[in-house]
Amino acid sequence: MSGSPTRVFVAKLASTIVYDPRGDQVGRARDVIVMLQPRNQPPRVLGLVVEVLGRRRIFLPMTRVISMDAGQIVTTGLVNMRRFQQRPTETLALGELLDRKVTLRETDEEVTVIDLGIEQSRGRDWMVAKVAILKRAKRFGRRGQTAVVDWDAVTGLSLVEETQGATHLLATLESMRPADLASVLHDLTPKRRSEVAAALTDERLADVLEELPEEDQVEILGALDVERAADIIEEMSPDDAADLMAELPPETADYLLTLMEPKEAEDVRRLLSYEEHTAGGLMTTAPVVLPPDATIADALAQVRNPELTPALAAMVYVCRPPLEAPTGRLLGIAHIQRLLREPPSDLISGVIDTELEAMWPEASLEEVTSYLATYNLVAAPVVDEAGRLLGAVTVDDVLDHLLPDNWRERFAEVNRGE
Repeated sequence: MSGSPTRVFVAKLASTIVYDPRGDQVGRARDVIVMLQPRNQPPRVLGLVVEVLGRRRIFLPMTRVISMDAGQIVTTGLVNMRRFQQRPTETLALGELLDRKVTLRETDEEVTVIDLGIEQSRGRDWMVAKVAILKRAKRFGRRGQTAVVDWDAVTGLSLVEETQGATHLLATLESMRPADLASVLHDLTPKRRSEVAAALTDERLADVLEELPEEDQVEILGALDVERAADIIEEMSPDDAADLMAELPPETADYLLTLMEPKEAEDVRRLLSYEEHTAGGLMTTAPVVLPPDATIADALAQVRNPELTPALAAMVYVCRPPLEAPTGRLLGIAHIQRLLREPPSDLISGVIDTELEAMWPEASLEEVTSYLATYNLVAAPVVDEAGRLLGAVTVDDVLDHLLPDNWRERFAEVNRGE
């Protein structure tokens, strides 16, 4: 394997770009597959899990890897696009071995695995040769000592722990987007998925849950302490929170609502009162709302919020006070493209579109879809009989309901024409 260093640490490979010999990007490395072997033989590296277009994960055998380091991975160009399915004899180095408790043979001391060093043998096979470990701190508040030892200096790599942490795995995945981290969680075992979810911050877990299939959402939420589950739902966007609540047993959903902050609970209850496939059931109650005396500079500052989805940031809704849904009367909408063309000091009321009719919350999914297509919009206002803004429907939520329930799993097959 020319061009490769003699040793590579697997945590450094997470999100490394994989190229073919021509320099075209194949995907990104997401994990390393190893096989734990008996009789004092080092764990063998079988290949890499690579994420390609459409978040599909494939298996790349080590025999197809030309060179590998922390900067890039180059393949022979021959890639099997079949979705990766983990076998019972296979172990995810990042997903399952990082944060595992093992024992140092020499001192019988319990330590934590924080990385694995892999090397190529004389026979051209890749093996786990080194284990990076973290020892317990001898004094409270101090970080324990780290060390790199030979693979056979520890025991317990092949033992499944009842409770395994996720600190070092999450450090490896910290820079991932929520959708990519959701894909990682989806591929883990239920036990490991719960452990990783428990270690995420409330805000990060909420973002990830919004990207997961509903069955994964329910499973993860069910493994959490009920008060923390309520905190997570509060962090989710109201429409996603309502979709998740609708999947829970009614008594569970009602109890979680009682634990939430009254304002957030009220928004979710309002959304749950509408039929699922209607504008009211699809909308979010947190669009960008401004009064008519706000300036264009005010509007641009609001849509710069990185927490807004592109669809929500594309439109500003100008209303009479109060400015939280249900607002005062909707006066009109301002498109982001128009805002960018006008002087920042001008009032937003001078550039709003007052002719676009809003939708009723009872509008069907078909009507919502036709509305967005007719007016070439990525978002649209929903109002009540008094003309008050109840929320906004965005194209991403419409697509989520138009696609089949298992669209995330089927997306890979659709991409390759199966």
